[in-house]
Amino acid sequence: MSIQQSEVLYTAVATAENGRDGRVATDDGKLDVVVNPPKEMGGSGAGTNPEQLFAAGYSACFQGALGVVARQENADITGSTVTAKVGIGKNDDGFGIIVEISATIPNVDAGTARALLEKAHQVCPYSKATRGNITVKLA
Repeated sequence: MSIQQSEVLYTAVATAENGRDGRVATDDGKLDVVVNPPKEMGGSGAGTNPEQLFAAGYSACFQGALGVVARQENADITGSTVTAKVGIGKNDDGFGIIVEISATIPNVDAGTARALLEKAHQVCPYSKATRGNITVKLA
């Protein structure tokens, strides 16, 4: 279910110049980075790229969702980390992305960790936004 404009608590604003080979900055100046295509895609690889920025945002959001479900389940996720791998490649329409989310949760057994990942995937806003649009694998 989508939210209504009146329910928005925060809006991030970023502006790109020159697309994948230029600069991206937020309106508050907290993020201001050079973006370049990675060497694997024929670019210089000198700056960051949209896939790295998406992976950073997705992993941080998913870690937050993991915290929410861990509190609900009374699970100790102290020292946990979440890694998002975002791949880009050619598809029928030009290019597409694929995501793999993994987590290290040292204080729970493997079954509990898997259950927490699956529950976090249901509540994470990034997971909700991508559901049905791209492949997201939980590893």
